[in-house]
Amino acid sequence: MSKNDVRPAGAEAVWPLAPAGRDDNALALGWASGASEPKPAGDINLSMILKIIVEWRWLILGATAVGLAGAVVLTLLTTPQYKAMATLEINPPAVEIMEDSRAQQGPSNDREYLATQYGLLASRSLAERVAQELNLSGNDEFVSVDAERAARLRMATGKLMANLDIDPVPQSRLIKIAYSSENPALAAQIANSFADSFINSNLERRYEASSYARTFLERQIAKIKGELEKSERQLVRYAQQQGIINTATGEKVTSSSDGSSLEGASLVALNAALAEAQTKRISAEQAYRQASSVGTTAEVNASTLELREQRAALEAEYQEKLTRMKPDYPDMVSLRSRIDELARQIRVEGSNVAKGRSNSLLAEFQAAAAAERNLAARVNQLRSSVLNLRGRSIEYNILQREVDTNRSLYDALLQRYKEIGVAGGIGKNLVSVVDRAEAPVAPYKPNLILNLLIGLGLGLAVGMGLALVLEFINDTIKTPEDVREKLKLAVLGIIPKKQSQDALAEELKDQGSPISEAYFSLRTSLQFTTDSGAPKTLLITSTRAAEGKSSTTLALAQNFARLGRSVLLIDADLRKPAFVTGSDAKGLSKLLTNGEPIASHVLATQFENLWLVPCGPLPPNPAELLASPRLKALINEASLEFDMVIVDGPPVLGLADAPLLGSVCRGTLMVIESSKTRTKAAADAVSRLKSSGSQLLGAVLTKFRHQSHGYGYGYSYEPYKYGGVGSREREIRLIAQHGD
Repeated sequence: MSKNDVRPAGAEAVWPLAPAGRDDNALALGWASGASEPKPAGDINLSMILKIIVEWRWLILGATAVGLAGAVVLTLLTTPQYKAMATLEINPPAVEIMEDSRAQQGPSNDREYLATQYGLLASRSLAERVAQELNLSGNDEFVSVDAERAARLRMATGKLMANLDIDPVPQSRLIKIAYSSENPALAAQIANSFADSFINSNLERRYEASSYARTFLERQIAKIKGELEKSERQLVRYAQQQGIINTATGEKVTSSSDGSSLEGASLVALNAALAEAQTKRISAEQAYRQASSVGTTAEVNASTLELREQRAALEAEYQEKLTRMKPDYPDMVSLRSRIDELARQIRVEGSNVAKGRSNSLLAEFQAAAAAERNLAARVNQLRSSVLNLRGRSIEYNILQREVDTNRSLYDALLQRYKEIGVAGGIGKNLVSVVDRAEAPVAPYKPNLILNLLIGLGLGLAVGMGLALVLEFINDTIKTPEDVREKLKLAVLGIIPKKQSQDALAEELKDQGSPISEAYFSLRTSLQFTTDSGAPKTLLITSTRAAEGKSSTTLALAQNFARLGRSVLLIDADLRKPAFVTGSDAKGLSKLLTNGEPIASHVLATQFENLWLVPCGPLPPNPAELLASPRLKALINEASLEFDMVIVDGPPVLGLADAPLLGSVCRGTLMVIESSKTRTKAAADAVSRLKSSGSQLLGAVLTKFRHQSHGYGYGYSYEPYKYGGVGSREREIRLIAQHGD
C-alpha cells in the first residue's frame, strides 16, 4: 500500500452514523470548565415528560388505539342491560319524651339512621326475601333450575345483590333503588319488590323490638316494685322502734320521741335569732364606738344650725363694716361681742347633744349584748338534745336513701314503659314509596361514548406507563438535553444517523449531505471553545467502543484540513486501531519505544493537508507505553510541526489509556452514541477524564434520530442558483433549521 492510499480500516462497517440532530453551537460558547460533577439521572419534570411522550408517541398511540378498539369490541359483545328505578322517602323516627303527661318529639340523628337504612336495603336478608316473594329461584330465565332449591335460592340472592344499586339522593331523605336486568319488565318488578319488602320488614322489625322492650320492662318493674315495698317496711319499722318523726320535707329527722318540742327546728330558729342578735350587737357597738371617737357630727350640726346661721350673718356684717370702721369703734366692739356669744352658745349646744347621743348608743349596745348572751345560752341547751337525735337517725337515713333509690328506679322504669307504649305503635309508617319503578324502554348499557372514553383513558394510561417504564429502564443518553443535564457537558455537535447505504467516506465527500453539515457545525463549535480557537492538540474518545469515535476523528481531520491547516491524525488506540496501513514498520507504538523523530513515522493520505501516524504493531502493555514521558514529548513535537494534532484514543471505561492521553492533550472531546450509551457509564467516564486532568471541551452526540426524540426539525435542502455576468451557475444546499 502506498502512502497516498491510507484509508480507515472497515469504514463502512465500523462507523455507522445517525440522522441529523439540532446544532448546539451557541450552547457550546457558554460552557465553563468549572461545571459541577455529572449526574447519572435528572429529576422528573414537565419537559422530561413531554420529551418521553414525543419519543414514545407511537407506543402511546398504539396503546390508545388498542384501548379504543377494545372499547368498541366490548360494546358490541355486551348484552344490553335495562335499569328500573324506584324512589323511597325515609323519615327518621322522632324520640318521644314524656313531660307533664304529654308526649313531645325530641331530636333524632338523621345521618346515622339513614346510613343504617342504606345498609339494610343492601342486606342479604332483604335480597333473599325478595327472591322468595317473586319465586326467582324457580325462574329458569333468572337462575338455572338444575341445581337444588337451596342452591338456586343462594344463586338468585347473589344475583339480586350483584345487580342492585342503592343511590341516596344528596342533601335529602330520598333513596333510589335501581336494578339492572336483561328483561326490562323483570327489572321494574324486582325494584318495586325491594321497595315493598323493605317497608314490610321495617314494620316487622319495629314491632318485634317494641314487644321485646315491653316484656323486659314489665319484668324489671315487678322486681323493683317488690324491693321498694320491702325497703319502705324496714324504714317504718325502724322509725317506730326509735320514736323518730319526720318533718314535712321527709329529708331530715329533727324531733324527739315525746313530741313536746321540736329541738331540731327550735335549734335552727335559735341559730337564726342568735345570728341576728350578733349582727345587732355588732352594729350597736360600732355606732357607739364611732360616736365616742368622733362625736355625733350630724346631730350637732342639726341642733346648732340656726345659731351658726346667725353667726355667719353677723360675721358678714362685721366684715362689711370693717371696710369703713376701725375694730375699736363702739359699734364694731359690740358686733364682735355678739359674734363671740353666738360661738359660745354653739359649743355648749354641741356638747350637750353629743353627750346625750353617746348615752343612748351605749344603752342600745348593752341591750343587744344581753340579748346575744341569752340566745347563746339557749342554743347550747338544745345542742346536746339535737346531737342525740342525730346519732339515732343515722340508720334511719340509710334506710330512707334506699327507699328513695328504689322509688327513683321504679319511676324511671314506669316512665320508659309509657314511652315505649307511645313510640312502639306500628300505625305510623316511616318509609314511603315516592315513585314506583316502571319498565325502561331503552338500555342504559353498553354506553358506546362512555366505553370509548374509558378505553381512551386506559389506553393513554397504559401507553404512558409503558413509555415511562421503558424510558427509565433504558437509561441512556438520548438527546442534547441529556448531555447537558446528566453529564453537565456542552453539546458541541449533533451527528445524524447515516440513512444511505454508502460508506462514510462517500457521505463526507458530499459537502451538502446531512452528516457533512453536522461535522462542519462541530468544527465551528470547536473553534469557539478556547480563546485562541480550536485546541492545537485534541483527543477524541468515547465511553465504549463503536460509538462513532473514529468516524468523528476522520471527519474533523478532513474539515480542519479543508481550512488549509496542516493536520496530523494520530491513531492512539493501541488495542484495536481503526486506521491501518497494512504495515507495522511505522506507528505510535514504535515511537514510544525509541527516540526517532515523529516526522519519520508520518504518512501522507489521499486528503490534502492531512497526515497520519498509524498505531503500529500492537504492544502487550499499551497503558505502560502511554504512561511514559515519551508520549508528552511526541505530542509536543507534533504540535510544533503541524497546525493541529487530532488523537484518536481508545474508549474510557475499563482502560487507563484515554485518561493518560487526555492529560497530555490541550482538549478532549467526548463522543456519545445517542440511545445506546448508558448514563452511568458516561458519567463515570467523564469523572475519570476530569480526575486525570483532561480538559473536557464538550461532547458530540452521534447517530441521533431527531424524529424519534421529538425534534421538530431536520436537514432539508433546496437548490439555490447564483447567477451573473461571467459567472457559472452552481448549486448550494442550505440547512433548514427549526427550533425545538
